[in-house]
Amino acid sequence: MKRSRQRVDVNLPELDQVLEHALEAPLSRLDYQKLKGILHTLVELLTPSRNTEKTKSVLPQTLSCKESPAAKKPPRPGHGRNGANAFAGAQKVTVQHAKLNAGDVCPECERGKVYRQKEPKPLVRVIGQAPLAATVYELERLRCNGCGQVFTAEQPVGVGRNKYDETTAAMIAQLKYGSGVPFNRLEKLQHNLGIPMPAATQWEIVEEAVAPLKPAWNELIRQAAQGEVLHNDDTSMRVLRFAREPSDKRTGVFTSGIVSMVGTWRIALFFTGPKHAGENIAQVLKQRADELPVPIQMCDALSRNMPKLPGVKILLAHCLAHGRRQIVEVAENFPQECGYVLETLGSVYHNDSLARERELSPKDRLDFHRNHSAPLMKKLKEWMKAQLAEHRTEPNSGLGKAFSYLLKHWAKLTLFLSQAGAPIDNNIVERALKKAILNRRNALFYKTLNGAHTGDLFMSLIHTCELNSVNPFDYLIALQRHKDELAAHPSEWMPWNYGETLLRLTGAVAA
Repeated sequence: MKRSRQRVDVNLPELDQVLEHALEAPLSRLDYQKLKGILHTLVELLTPSRNTEKTKSVLPQTLSCKESPAAKKPPRPGHGRNGANAFAGAQKVTVQHAKLNAGDVCPECERGKVYRQKEPKPLVRVIGQAPLAATVYELERLRCNGCGQVFTAEQPVGVGRNKYDETTAAMIAQLKYGSGVPFNRLEKLQHNLGIPMPAATQWEIVEEAVAPLKPAWNELIRQAAQGEVLHNDDTSMRVLRFAREPSDKRTGVFTSGIVSMVGTWRIALFFTGPKHAGENIAQVLKQRADELPVPIQMCDALSRNMPKLPGVKILLAHCLAHGRRQIVEVAENFPQECGYVLETLGSVYHNDSLARERELSPKDRLDFHRNHSAPLMKKLKEWMKAQLAEHRTEPNSGLGKAFSYLLKHWAKLTLFLSQAGAPIDNNIVERALKKAILNRRNALFYKTLNGAHTGDLFMSLIHTCELNSVNPFDYLIALQRHKDELAAHPSEWMPWNYGETLLRLTGAVAA
């Protein structure tokens, strides 16, 4: 949070007068406070703000001039514009040549024949429209002047019986829980565009969609419990109407995020309520098959992130990025020491990046880290121990406390050096929780716990689609339109396989 500066009223002639008096006599208390306030304000204005934890931004230029291997990555190709291939959801229209067909004689040389090229020339045109569109069908009515009978035209085929179809619920959910657009904000936008959609109506539509989508959410939870690696963390949340038992001593409300790695798929889950992340992941792991090996759990070192239910076994790993952040926070006061730590960790992260780029198996990744990262981490550990033992770093200082944190949790922070598949940090669930944080910042709160659970369901389905490169809008529509098949066989309607199921049932290909 940005600190507010104390207001200092001063003008240049007054400041000149203060400086002239300082040549003849010591400064008065009032003049001293005024000069001090001006100098502090000037330094804050001239000091560049830092909104990133990258080493080159944390350390002074003189210390960060030595680039780590991670800083030598070549710039990404491209100029920031989206090509035609990026518009995967756009309608495709094939335009035939007006005068020529494949096999015709070339009108230029009149010798050869033209043939169709494999890739057509793309032409992209983007239009604007309301998020929620509407069509008014005016059914003609005829009245007999003899008997008074009224005859009304039949509604067109395919219009449907409901005023709001499945696409409406899918779009509202995508805007609210996927993009953080509050109901009231969408209501105002739709009103301005001439298609009213009151906030209360929006809520009724998404709440009605919860029941048919619930089997998909339950199946996601079941499959997430079978994952090899589970990340978890939580963030605070606000629920206005939340009745507690008189004996309940808890006062907080949280949204827990869990990201489970199940083979090549990633599953995101959200749970809002009084329970901490450790309690929620314990409930998920209760559905784990007994014959599976113990999973790896990645989290930070807070005790509330660890499951404490009897029978729930995990192999615990801690987030190296959290340990690094403690170094970043004191880098301004200890640039030399922090520079060494950040450069070392930068090399380790670079090695992990190389392992991903080469698509190494968990076993090969472990061997790669043991060969390249283990010597760096061993040297770093010995150096930090020597810093504290020889009193070159005061244990009670900010840097000493950061070293103590790293050394205390060293085995769990470096599990990636001893266990195949162990992640290096918890960043994937930190990014997932931004969904809940965005909703909290824009909408401020959930009204009831039922509303919070509705948000959990939609955020889980939407973010799981995003993690697996699946269109969440099309996925939510398909689940609603095939709710009976979903209820009967939920495992066939996961984001990564629902397209095959849809093709088998209807012959339609999922976008």
